Amino acid sequence: MFLISYALYAEVLRENTWLSRTIQVQDGQTVVDSGLYGIVRHPMYAITLVLFLSMPLILRSLPGFLVFLVYPFIIASRIRSEEQFLNQNLPGYTEYTEKVRYRLIPYLW
Repeated sequence: MFLISYALYAEVLRENTWLSRTIQVQDGQTVVDSGLYGIVRHPMYAITLVLFLSMPLILRSLPGFLVFLVYPFIIASRIRSEEQFLNQNLPGYTEYTEKVRYRLIPYLW
């Protein structure tokens, strides 16, 4: 699970050269809607959920797992603010949200 997550994370980095730690729109930025971005709108966050879940399991750390339980709520909050910003500032993002319905987990959210 850990290794697959790392490979998928690398794929997200390859597919979307616009990735940034901060929520921003860069000059010339376009909406990426192919590959993993054609399945969920935030594949990097989806993959980090699996990645961060696998770490405490590999380390057999109950405290680490308990800390992980907060992470999905943090990510959900960030996704909401990020989507609001992108809908207002990135041309084509609103149409993308209509095309790719799921934010994080297919058929769920």
